[in-house]
Amino acid sequence: MESMVAGAGPDQQAAWPWGWWLAIALLPPLLALAICHGNDAFHRAAFALKRWLHGRPRARLPPGHMGLPFVGENPALKRYFRRARRPDGFVHDKMRRYGDATAGLYRTHLFGSPAVLVCSPAANKLVLQSPDSFGVCWPAPDLVGVSSILNVDGARHARLRACVVEAVNRPSSLRSIARAIQPRVAAALRTWAHKSTVTAAVEAKKVTFEIICKMFVSMEPSPLTEEMDAWFAGLLGGLRAFPLDLPGTAFRRALTCRRKLSAVFRDELRRRKEGADGGEDLMSALMRTEDERGRLLSDEEVVDNIVSLVLAGYQSTASALMWAVYHLAKTPHALAKLREENAAISRDKNGEFITPDDIPKMKYTAKVVEETLRVANVAAMVHRVALKDVEYGGYTIPQGWRVVVWLRSLHTDPNYYDDPLKFNPDRWEKPAKPGTYQVFGGGHRMCAGNMLARLQLIIMLHHLSVGYKWELLNPDAEIVYIPHSYPSDGALIAISEL
Repeated sequence: MESMVAGAGPDQQAAWPWGWWLAIALLPPLLALAICHGNDAFHRAAFALKRWLHGRPRARLPPGHMGLPFVGENPALKRYFRRARRPDGFVHDKMRRYGDATAGLYRTHLFGSPAVLVCSPAANKLVLQSPDSFGVCWPAPDLVGVSSILNVDGARHARLRACVVEAVNRPSSLRSIARAIQPRVAAALRTWAHKSTVTAAVEAKKVTFEIICKMFVSMEPSPLTEEMDAWFAGLLGGLRAFPLDLPGTAFRRALTCRRKLSAVFRDELRRRKEGADGGEDLMSALMRTEDERGRLLSDEEVVDNIVSLVLAGYQSTASALMWAVYHLAKTPHALAKLREENAAISRDKNGEFITPDDIPKMKYTAKVVEETLRVANVAAMVHRVALKDVEYGGYTIPQGWRVVVWLRSLHTDPNYYDDPLKFNPDRWEKPAKPGTYQVFGGGHRMCAGNMLARLQLIIMLHHLSVGYKWELLNPDAEIVYIPHSYPSDGALIAISEL
């Protein structure tokens, strides 16, 4: 070897350094290419191998790209939520790149897993209404509760759902709830007016949290419930974060908050088992719930479900109430029609509180509620997993892949709603096109408390519209979307009695 080099001419020897320089120059772009496309290439190759082994050469993945190794497209998703402040831009970008003739399916990599993003009425319906093909799969089961209604399937889910529906969604329960919560709503609104200037996001969360704590666990406001509110905020912040359990991450803080909340409810459960009266609330209903063999839920099942149900029960309603206050302040003609209808109801009641019997007469109020839920988009997405290979629209959703059902883009799509970003309750003169209104999900896992949420909003809007006037102090505030959507000033309002 040495003799070969020694025998080389001066031109050949001079060529070696240039070869190395060329290799060094090419290394960064090649490395960048590997980083940008390696994740996508790996999963496409794995799918191709599986396809070949199973004798299905024509099966193909949906179009798309899987982003960077390990983190996938999570940075892009976060960018659209946090910086661009256009969450649906994440979907629109895929439509622009790959076209919208894709059956509403796009290949991606989110929350640490290869995934298919689903974002059309028909595709969403397929996923949400096919329990034999798609199971529940949250990115972080520990955050939502391993044994909670949000995280279990089959008979366990059906049993828990029946318990929740019986406690908060059937007509007799709603009647009792309407009677119980209205004094609290009326008192809260008097406090808002006494302060004269309030942040609607903060005050809406305060009153809805107080109501849910009373209904679900018979807890009255206290320093402990104030701490719990902060812990629930931390838990919510981790649900959209990348599931990376390291110090300083939103996910680590969410896990800590979940443990603290579980400890509070575990203490309450022990107190009740020792003979303390907990009242007729959701926790008591869960404690009485039995399976087909007559076995009661375990302590951990009760605690897991209470944490998850309290979070779901108040955060979404609080967000919707804040957006109702915001949009009604910016839409005077809608507020005038709401006031007119509710003033007539109030006169007929002669000072008494409304009941569920009055709701069928509150037709415009119902339209305001539905329009608020549409524009608020309190649930941007739901998570599933393919239990088997599923063929749809000429593409394959591979077994084991995460399926992210993107709900919110349906509600802001001009193909389904005229001028979709405009708050317009009158659009509900006609029902939404089939499959385009999925604010509470769909199928057998549709939100079990959807009627409770609607009832709370109707009651709050009734008392607001007949007794108060308000205006936004910063009507041009930017909208932010992390950990959930709200104006950057939290909808700061000046409010007073009529």
